[in-house]
Amino acid sequence: MDIERSFGEQVVITPRGYPLTFKREAAQTVKYAMIGMGSVAQDYPLYAEAVNERGLGVAGTYFPGFAKYATEEKEGHFNVAAYELIPWILSRYATVDEAYDDLTRLNLMALSLMDGLPVAELHWLVSDRKRSVVIEFTEAGLQLTEDPIGLLTNNPSAAWHLMNLRTYLGVTAEQPEETSWDGLPLTALGQGQGAYGLPGDASPPSRFVKAAFLKAHAAGAETEAERVSQFFHILDGVAMVRGTVALPNGGMDSTTYSSCMSIDEGLFYYKTYGNSRITAVDLNGEDLDGEKLIVYPLNQQQDILRQPQPRGKG
Repeated sequence: MDIERSFGEQVVITPRGYPLTFKREAAQTVKYAMIGMGSVAQDYPLYAEAVNERGLGVAGTYFPGFAKYATEEKEGHFNVAAYELIPWILSRYATVDEAYDDLTRLNLMALSLMDGLPVAELHWLVSDRKRSVVIEFTEAGLQLTEDPIGLLTNNPSAAWHLMNLRTYLGVTAEQPEETSWDGLPLTALGQGQGAYGLPGDASPPSRFVKAAFLKAHAAGAETEAERVSQFFHILDGVAMVRGTVALPNGGMDSTTYSSCMSIDEGLFYYKTYGNSRITAVDLNGEDLDGEKLIVYPLNQQQDILRQPQPRGKG
């Protein structure tokens, strides 16, 4: 999450059976428990990203100037407000395949939970173990884009980002071979020169390309801890350092938190800008048949292991 200020984010667990209400659709109880990062308003889980107990996940990313939601209901469609989309999907479906036909009948509406809350302009990545699709609602209506690399960032559209990867066909993890120009021998100046030209700025297109490269070339990890560590190294490669992305209003964007979910272990991992130690929240450690939202405030204070421990004064 790269944003100027906190939105009250915390880890939120929505248990099975929790009653979900919708602005235009009928109320329903949660079929699959879910966990993710979000805020809570009027007892409603406002997720930025979340995953359910069956391993289906949804993440929303900023899509300003492109997102265009409906203002009228559409008969024969699921009339879902943008803020309702993540819990609506995760409470009902176990896989992308199971959800896909219903997703083709989505009518995303420009509705807010309550007065004073803006309608965020977003598009969403929906993923499971085998398949990822992107949901976008623009002037052209609904687009569902297959996303074989399982990545999404901000503007422009998912289809554009995937096409743009072709620009970087020559970028590689391998060291370039020695060559010569007009008899002048040319050798690499150092390790990593095969990836020369890989973008490193904080724009959405550049971050998409770099994240795709890192994800595609990251070496396999065997244990849970190794996989989690590798994941956060990938995200660190596109993180925003506070002060390096200045905003027109005088503010500064930064990577306020990074998070991931282990489908097999049921653990939600995160770290914050202020605390680089990874915290794990265990979905299966809670009563998933409870009737109330479960909330974990974030650990924001830097946790440093000091060795040796300071000696006492005496």
